[in-house]
Parts: sequence; structure tokens; C-alpha cells
Amino acid sequence: MTGPGRPQRRLRGQARWILAAGLTQPFLTFGAVQAQDDPVSLLLFGSLETGPSTFVSAGAKLALDRIDREGFVALASFGAGTRREGLGRRETATGAAVVGYQWFHDWGVLAAYAGVEGSLEALTMGGVTRMEPGRVGARLHGEVWARPGNAALFTATAILDSSRTAAWGRVSWGWQIEPWPGWNPYLGPELALYADHTGYRKWNLGVHATDFAIGRFSLRTSAGLQFEPQASASPYVSLTVWTPW
Repeated sequence: MTGPGRPQRRLRGQARWILAAGLTQPFLTFGAVQAQDDPVSLLLFGSLETGPSTFVSAGAKLALDRIDREGFVALASFGAGTRREGLGRRETATGAAVVGYQWFHDWGVLAAYAGVEGSLEALTMGGVTRMEPGRVGARLHGEVWARPGNAALFTATAILDSSRTAAWGRVSWGWQIEPWPGWNPYLGPELALYADHTGYRKWNLGVHATDFAIGRFSLRTSAGLQFEPQASASPYVSLTVWTPW
């Protein structure tokens, strides 16, 4: 991205992806979108991660010019999740709206966003559910999608949310493969971390396949082990889907 409104040289992908946003929440973690021949300014996305904890989210990314060009962008998302907490469970609902800017370079794409996030939480213990006060705070979100080699992809995402004093981050590395014609995802390891104000922590270590398509939908999927304090390692799976609109 060298400037809003200018034609951009597509990232070789071989030239299939650009940074689309942060699907990211523990989440929507949101990544790349296929470059389109027709002007596209709106991208829809959804994600699901399930394991010892589960989180589902959906949202939209809007660009003032085009999704595959440098410039200002806005993101809106909603999510809900559940997880164990002691002998009970904690349910969470979130909503966020951020604005930011995405920069295109020969090596990849960099994006930064800032905005607001609100959350509602309920704790169920011994058959009794207690609603906690709603919270509103600031949200910061940054992403990098880089091509360190002709067939390699590195991604890094970080999100900070003051409404729940929460932090989430993920890094991944992948090598492009072509198991059969028309499918050439990036396959490799990923590591994700999450922590919030309750003292809850989790670490995900797994393998991902990023940027493959089924019809007009692009996908990212991963699977591995989730680690939580005072709990044994358990399997997790995640799926993120996005499409231009």
C-alpha cells in the first residue's frame, strides 16, 4: 500500500492474499483476503474456536477505497464465549468497533487499529448464575502478514482490551504447499496466548492451514493442544472464514 486510491501491485501469492483485519478475538482471528478483480470495499468474516474454552465471533471490515489497497479501514465485530472457571463456568459476550490504517509493502502488510470494546459476563456456580456489571473500554489491535520467502508466510496478531483487562496474541509460520490442483494453503505451526482480569490464562500450540478457498469463501483452520493452569492439556480446533461482499 503506497497510498489510498492508487493501484497497488498485488502481493504474489502468490498474489492471493492481503491483510484483511483482525478476525481475531480468541477468537476471530482474521487474516488475509484474496485480491479481487472487481472493486471490493466490504469484507465479512466469522470464526469459531472450540476446546476447553469456546469462542465464536462474526463481523465486517469496511475500507474507504478497496480492501486490497493501502488506506483507512474500519472493523466491527461481535462475539460470545464460554469457559471453565473453578467449579463453574463463565460466559462472555463482547462487541467492538475500531478504525485504523493498513500499509502495503513488498514484503507484506501491516495494520493497526484503535477503538472501543464493550463486554458482559456471567458466572455460573453451583446452579446459580450471577451477572457482572457491563464494561466499556479501549481496544488496540495490530497485525502483520509477511512473506519472508517465495513460499513462506509469517503472521503476528496482538489485541489489548481494557474493558476486561484482556490480552490476546498469536504468531504463526507457514510454508505453501499444493496437495492437489487449486489448493495451495500455507501450512505450519502456530502459538497463541490469552490472559484476562480474572487471572485466567491459556496457551494454544498447534498446526494451521491458512488461505485456501471453497468457492467464494477463504478459510483458515488450525488444531492442536490447549494448556490452562491447573488443567491437563486438551485438544482444540479453530476455523475462520471470510468473503468479500
